[in-house]
Amino acid sequence: MEQGIKNAEEKMDYFANKYKGKIEFAGMQHPKIKQIKGIIDNSKPNPKKLFVVEGIWALDKAKKYNLEIDSILFCPECIFTPEAEKIIDEFVKVAGNSYIVSKKVFLKVSERENPDGLMAICKLPHFELKDIKLKEKNLVVILDGLEIPGNIGTIIRSVDGAGGDGVILCNRKARLTHPKLIKSSQGSNFTIPIVEAEMDEVTDWLYKNNFKIYLTDTRAQKEYYECDFDGRVAIVAGSERYGISREWYDTNCELISIPMYGDCDSLNVAIATTIVLYEAGLKLKGKINR
Repeated sequence: MEQGIKNAEEKMDYFANKYKGKIEFAGMQHPKIKQIKGIIDNSKPNPKKLFVVEGIWALDKAKKYNLEIDSILFCPECIFTPEAEKIIDEFVKVAGNSYIVSKKVFLKVSERENPDGLMAICKLPHFELKDIKLKEKNLVVILDGLEIPGNIGTIIRSVDGAGGDGVILCNRKARLTHPKLIKSSQGSNFTIPIVEAEMDEVTDWLYKNNFKIYLTDTRAQKEYYECDFDGRVAIVAGSERYGISREWYDTNCELISIPMYGDCDSLNVAIATTIVLYEAGLKLKGKINR
């Protein structure tokens, strides 16, 4: 941005001239603003699986993983750094549509107290079971009927952190584009395959590719750290309310538990899954040998 440009009007004029013919002004009643609100509120059908990312870090990550960019929205009054302007330059070139808005409009859709004036609508990548890369040693997590978006997002982030190869959702109860899921995954849903599939399809794929299936169950006699976790490993976690579906117990599986030493009888599903995940991940990588 040119030196000496300070007030809101000058900033608006600067960006309007810089991207003349490439951007559109969007007011409070513009369809794009209403679309963003609908996505953020998770209140309308979303057949294209669009989601909203906000801020320099999130947009930079979306670009890094080559997400399809439906639109970029930016507010000149909130742009203060060369990094932010560079991202606008890059996104205006690749986005389907680009919009410039006032601070009042941006604050209407932003979920931040101090936004940095950048927002994009992206399309969620589509993955199938065949997109999970098979190796000598694999680690996948199967989420059966989980309902809370924040738990799903946290587990996706944990799978990424533990070096896992993918997340498979059966009997899905929450949208993968839910804002709380996107936020809690911290970009990990861009980096690893997230697959939706029916249980029969998943079990066929697991058997065909010689995965060992582990069910996390508080009643299991065998504790998670007693497992060898070698080869191809699939960890199944169940619904927050109902647990793992009965059908999974009919598979060729092993039940494992996490010991409870206090008064509580179980852990939050995201915490429990993360504990087992890291045990499996470290053993598969040869970092621990118990």
